[in-house]
Amino acid sequence: EQDLKDLGVLLGHRRVLLTAISEFEQQATADQAETDKARPSARAEAERRQLTVMFVDLVGSTALSGRLDPEDYRGVIRTYQEACASVVGRYEGFVAKYLGDGILVYFGYPQAHEDDAERAVRAGLGIIKAVAALEPGAGLSLEARVGIATGLVVAGDIVGEGVREERAISGETPNLAARLQALAAPGAVVVAEGTQRLLGGVFACEDLGAHDLKGIAELVRTWRVVAERTAESRFEAVRAGRLTPFVGREEEIDLLLRRWEQAKQGEGQVVLLAGEAGIGKSRITQALRERIVDEQHTRLRYQCSPHHTSTAFYPFISQLERAACFTAEDTPEHKLDEIEGLLALGTEAVADVAPLFAALLSVPTGERYPPLELTPQRQKEMMIQAFVDQLLGLAARQPVPLIFEDAHWADPSTLEALEQIIGRVQAARVLAVITFRPEVAPPWHGYTHVTSLTLNRLSRAQCTAMVEGLTGNKALPAEVLEQIVAKTDGVPLFVEELTKAVLESDLLEDAGDRYALRGALPPLAIPSTLQDSLMARLDRLAAVKEIAQIGAVIGREFPYRLLAAVSPFQVNALRDALEQLVESELVFRRGARPDAIYLFKHALVQDAAYESLLKSRRQQLHQRVAQALQSEFPATADTEPEILAHHYTQAGLTEPAITYWKRAGQRAAKSSAYAEAIGHCSKGLELIAALPESPERARQELTLQMTLGPAL
Repeated sequence: EQDLKDLGVLLGHRRVLLTAISEFEQQATADQAETDKARPSARAEAERRQLTVMFVDLVGSTALSGRLDPEDYRGVIRTYQEACASVVGRYEGFVAKYLGDGILVYFGYPQAHEDDAERAVRAGLGIIKAVAALEPGAGLSLEARVGIATGLVVAGDIVGEGVREERAISGETPNLAARLQALAAPGAVVVAEGTQRLLGGVFACEDLGAHDLKGIAELVRTWRVVAERTAESRFEAVRAGRLTPFVGREEEIDLLLRRWEQAKQGEGQVVLLAGEAGIGKSRITQALRERIVDEQHTRLRYQCSPHHTSTAFYPFISQLERAACFTAEDTPEHKLDEIEGLLALGTEAVADVAPLFAALLSVPTGERYPPLELTPQRQKEMMIQAFVDQLLGLAARQPVPLIFEDAHWADPSTLEALEQIIGRVQAARVLAVITFRPEVAPPWHGYTHVTSLTLNRLSRAQCTAMVEGLTGNKALPAEVLEQIVAKTDGVPLFVEELTKAVLESDLLEDAGDRYALRGALPPLAIPSTLQDSLMARLDRLAAVKEIAQIGAVIGREFPYRLLAAVSPFQVNALRDALEQLVESELVFRRGARPDAIYLFKHALVQDAAYESLLKSRRQQLHQRVAQALQSEFPATADTEPEILAHHYTQAGLTEPAITYWKRAGQRAAKSSAYAEAIGHCSKGLELIAALPESPERARQELTLQMTLGPAL
């Protein structure tokens, strides 16, 4: 009231406003209570999903238990478990069970990440190191061994109401991980071939050959993870030199090359390169590098990491360590020599800044330099200034293309340094290209030398050209190409991975200058390389994922009215959930409620949401959709009977499905849409073949055949 008085609001108006505010707060509280009451239980239902499972074992625990007092042995096991859990937590895995000296860990459930296989391997290597460093007692040393496998599981509320049961999984994958652990030597991490394929070139692996493992039907090819490879960027590590054809980015490359020409003339430039995951940000920076490879320049490349978002200056640290070629065997003196050599390329005041860089890289300076006596804030400020000065010193010698990748994962200190760099390069021979995903909004748009560039999806023609490049210009069957283009929505990574999955499957045979289908074409499955990334997008919205799943059952597009008729959510909760999906850009909205139509941004996101449902749950939802269409949307049943036919078919309700396929075929034939009529009638006949012989079956079949014949 005092605020309103200070604003000069009259007494009568103040009372009206305060009354309205009070009523608003009461209504908001009531609405929230209704929303909470209406929202289904947060208890996770069982789901189908790809999961990376780790099994950790303490080597020699049986002999150890015989040497120690039971209480002492219990203390050792507890210390070992805590060390393992700490490493797993660092990489956001989930410790599912402690089985004596064994530990079962999930990566990808209950929260998926786009790099779960990598996280599991990093955690495995970290566990090996952490356990070896434990000191359980005089004369005792500990070793662990780790097995990791990736595959399809059913995860969630499988057995009962307890926490462990809610987070249980079933499938072959946990058994395979346990067998791999038993196969591993002490101090080793062994992975199955499926996991190794997901790692790309990020880790160096030793092929251990194929093994016959107990309980596993087929021979399993296994790999021992040796170490993480050193690479300038995540893109290079994952691709390991395997680059796809560069398609459809001529305008963007031309812009970058123009900015490079300006930078070489001393007009420093910054390009903010935005785009969703998989759209080709790293590929275009690689193409820029290839275009200027013959020119004199000093290239700097920094890579942010999702695992180091709280590690101050992590991209600078990793770049310096790569440039200095540090190894584990290097002495502090040798490392200092390398640091000084690098700094000399950009400054003459090496002695002034070398202690700062040594502290950043955790290199002891010994007696060469006195200890830094600075407050943490002052040391950070000086470090940022040293980064900027070093960059400007390098640019004074020759032009510098600076590539800064995945700024959405940058730590706060790195962002401060970037802001200083952007503000200082305007008069330097520097082209800085900063890549990031659209979910972050960098604050650097106000500078005149900063250009914003958003990568859009590829066109249909560009997708086709990319597929041809991947197939070696061998033509794919038209229906296969159509599915690839439709499902990938112009995202280059999706095009690449789905095309590779098709080529590696048994769907096609090589017919010389083209590929031919071996049989009928089923819907193309999501490649394992994309499963984690797609599920991560859905898991980030766990509270409303059920709405996305129901929408996926309805189709790529789903009307609000139909969703409301099928969903268990009440009105307020449903609207809140849809708003979250729209804000996250998983779905788009056309029109206003209640006539709004929602559309999945990517067909593969819809597929991921759909395939995460148990088959039994899918059938239930398809039945509810069909019944809702039949009872509440009779116009749709009349004008688009094939939609009801589809839902009844997926629900396993054969007889109504046949009825609607027949209606769809007859309606299409009357409109001279003969190809559609043939498809509808053929689907009805496929279902009839599964019914027992009867006069009714014969009548249904005859009607379909009489519609099919003229259409053919």
